[in-house]
Amino acid sequence: MAAPTVSVVIPALNEERNIPHVFAQIPAGVHEVILIDGRSVDDTVGVARRLRPDVRVVQQCRKGKGNALACGFEAATGDVIAMIDADGSADPGEIPLFVAALVGGADFAKGTRFALGGGSSDITGLRAAGNWVLTAFFNFGYGRRYSDLCYGYNVFWRRHVPALGLDAWSPPGDDGRPFWGDGFEIETLIHVRVAQAGLRVAEVPSFEHDRIHGVSNLNAVRDGIRVVRTMFAEWSPRRRPRVLPAPPSRPARAANQEEPVR
Repeated sequence: MAAPTVSVVIPALNEERNIPHVFAQIPAGVHEVILIDGRSVDDTVGVARRLRPDVRVVQQCRKGKGNALACGFEAATGDVIAMIDADGSADPGEIPLFVAALVGGADFAKGTRFALGGGSSDITGLRAAGNWVLTAFFNFGYGRRYSDLCYGYNVFWRRHVPALGLDAWSPPGDDGRPFWGDGFEIETLIHVRVAQAGLRVAEVPSFEHDRIHGVSNLNAVRDGIRVVRTMFAEWSPRRRPRVLPAPPSRPARAANQEEPVR
């Protein structure tokens, strides 16, 4: 079987100083690199285009990491989608390990910092303890055996995007409220829906590095509550806030073209 083509999806907001490091670690031969810009006020887009003239830049439709990822998933054309943070914490050089897990039979490859070969120079004791509790709660509720729920390095077959039920194209509402899945709950939401769809998940050891430049928006208590809220909301679909139907697929645009998602 020919090696699958890989779309690297990178949501970014004011990451001009981190993009050079991230791009330098992307393995040669990837099918495409898609930068989803959250309307950065620095030179994130300009730096990306100077470093990779072939980069595809997508302007996300709404706000938040979740909407950025949904826009990137819709724009991707490769067989496989790799989600990479733009802050330098995830190593794109590990992508082949994740792809190997997919080729070996998994539907979805999930990074873990708590397996042999993985680790973190960033996680605190409080966050590690909270992650352990949240992971156990998730495993109990959704019949999984994860070792690391709260880690956002994920690689999966693009054909499974419809199972995630994300909305990329609807314009923001007049009331300004975010859609369900537009924020940092996206990573838990993805894993809940992967479990609900019965997809086969392989955990892949991964090392999490410190953010290179800038300050992280993570907050152990606030984000832990968000994770729990997501799990409870998804248990009862009628309780989900502001859920919209998944959009029909749309043809991808040409490489290096700025693509507003409408």
